[in-house]
Formats: sequence, structure tokens, C-alpha cells
Amino acid sequence: MSIVHPESPRAAEPTRSPHWSAIGEATCVWGIWLLYGLYRAFGRLLFRAVMYPVVVYFWMAYPLARRSSREYLTRVESAQGAIGMQPTWRHSLRHLFSFGDTLLDKLLAIGGRYHFEQVSKEGAEVLRSQIASGQGGIIMTAHVGCLELCRAMANRLDGLRLTVLVNSTHAERFNRILARLDPDSMLQLYQIDDISPATALELSARIEAGEFVAIAGDRAPAHGGRAVRVPFLGAPARFPVGPYVLASLLKCPLFAMGCVREERGHLIRFTELERAVTLPRATREARLGALAATYARWLEDLVARSPYDWFNFYDFWADDPISIGRRDMQQSAQEHDAQHTES
Repeated sequence: MSIVHPESPRAAEPTRSPHWSAIGEATCVWGIWLLYGLYRAFGRLLFRAVMYPVVVYFWMAYPLARRSSREYLTRVESAQGAIGMQPTWRHSLRHLFSFGDTLLDKLLAIGGRYHFEQVSKEGAEVLRSQIASGQGGIIMTAHVGCLELCRAMANRLDGLRLTVLVNSTHAERFNRILARLDPDSMLQLYQIDDISPATALELSARIEAGEFVAIAGDRAPAHGGRAVRVPFLGAPARFPVGPYVLASLLKCPLFAMGCVREERGHLIRFTELERAVTLPRATREARLGALAATYARWLEDLVARSPYDWFNFYDFWADDPISIGRRDMQQSAQEHDAQHTES
């Protein structure tokens, strides 16, 4: 299993808990390999049976994840009617179980063992047309469903070359597991803590040569990074502006790509958001807000189709996402300690 949870609070920081990028990783590497081995030997049914108590443990031990899940599910039901009823704790538990189940799909996709015939595509003609043009573009993704399936499919589509900009400091162990499963992948990964001018020039050359650059658009940056607040599921939320600035600098089209569950397989949805991103100085802020709002509407439609597939387990709608609250930190630590005492 791999899920993010708050680090222990520092005495010098009495009122704030970490931004999502500073949230710790709870990854039991041997546990993931054990569950993967159970699936290989006995199939998904036993995998789910063994994984369920693990998910229940995380759901009970980390109130931030469970409360954030409940808030999100309440909002997606209110705005989209995607759940069909007022969400309860059972729906939140199902949400985290979906996250755990998706971990297996990630492993299978990267390891080449996923049943790719169960993947359907929407908007693929837009992607093929752009590939045929000889120029690449920026692809905005989100923490929805099995993104690794999109990466695996990229290796199977002639002419599609993909560079993924990542911030993997909060999931290094899990990323190493994926790397072991597919050491020969042609996928290029770049850390996005700081994109230097040299990196920007290299990305520009790649796009001009027909490659695509993928970057997540649903997590606002830390340390005062640029973001705008736009409506999302009925309330304003912070979204990063980096993808739009990058598309403007590189003078290339902007697309969106997401992957959600559909019946017994997955749906990969590809959409063109903007053919040419321009940011005139006089209207720059308004333009960034409009672009972010377009992406937010696309994301709303995606999560409405599969509401249990959105995996941002932190206070997404907070005025300041860093201010999750020390009370939550203390509650998480107290519940965790109590469980160890009882055991």
C-alpha cells in the first residue's frame, strides 16, 4: 500500500501542517510486493480480500485522509449527483479502497500485465492528429485513476513520445517499485521542483521534435508558488498556473488527459483545451483564471464519471492548503498511538 499522511508536527510550527508536497509517504515495500505476488498467484479476488483490512487500518489511523475523502465526496454529490445519495463513512472507505485497488492497476500497467484490451479511448483522434502534425504539446493530467496506464499506453502508440514532469519526493519508494517493473521504459521523467532555463530549452526542443510533455494540473504549488482560485465542485479551489505559463513559453497546444474506471476496464479521455496559449500582459491574470477554470470544468466532468477515482487526500478547498490545522495532526498521532497501545 502507498498513501500519504501527515508528518509529525514540529514545535517551531505551532499552527500549520504540511502542504501536500511535504506530506509523508506510508509505503510498505514488502507489503506491496506481497500483495502483487498474491495477485499473480491467486488473482484479484484474494488480493482484494487481503488488502481490505489494510485499507481499513489507514482509514482509521489517518483522520485527515478520511475527512478529506468525505468532504470531496459530499461536494461531488452536491455538484454532480455522482454518488446518488448523501455520502457516509462507508463511501469514504470505498474511496480509499478504490485507491488501494488502483495501486494494483498501476503495477500491472507498468509491468505490462494489464489487460490492455479492456481500455477504451475517447478523443484519441485529437491525439493522432497532433502526432501527425509533427509538433508535440503540453498534456495536463490529474491525480485521477491510473495515470500509469496512460504512460503504458503511450509506449504502445506509434509516434507518441512522452516526457512526464513529476514531483515524486512524496512517493519515492513507490516510484522505485514502478521502475523495477519497467526498467526499459522509454518514458522520460523530470523533477519539477525547479525548471531551469536549460530545462525549458530542452523541453522546447522536444516539443518541436514532436514529443509531448505531461504535467499534473490539480495540485497548487508550495512555498508561495503561483496559483489561481477558480470554481471546482461548487466552491473556489487553488489550481497551479505553471502548465499554462509553460505552454505559452513553449508556444504549443494544451491538452488534457485522464484515466478513470469504466465497467470492468478503464477509459482514457483525451481533450484539447487550447490550441494556442497566449498571456497578454494587460490581461494576464484574467487569462490564467480562464484557462484554469476550463481545466477545472474538464476535471469536474471526469470525476463525475467515476467519483471514487480522484486521489487528493488533503484539504483541497482550504484558503491556504498548508493550513490543515494542528488539531488534525494531534488527532492523527493520538489515534495512531492508541491503536499501538491496544495492540
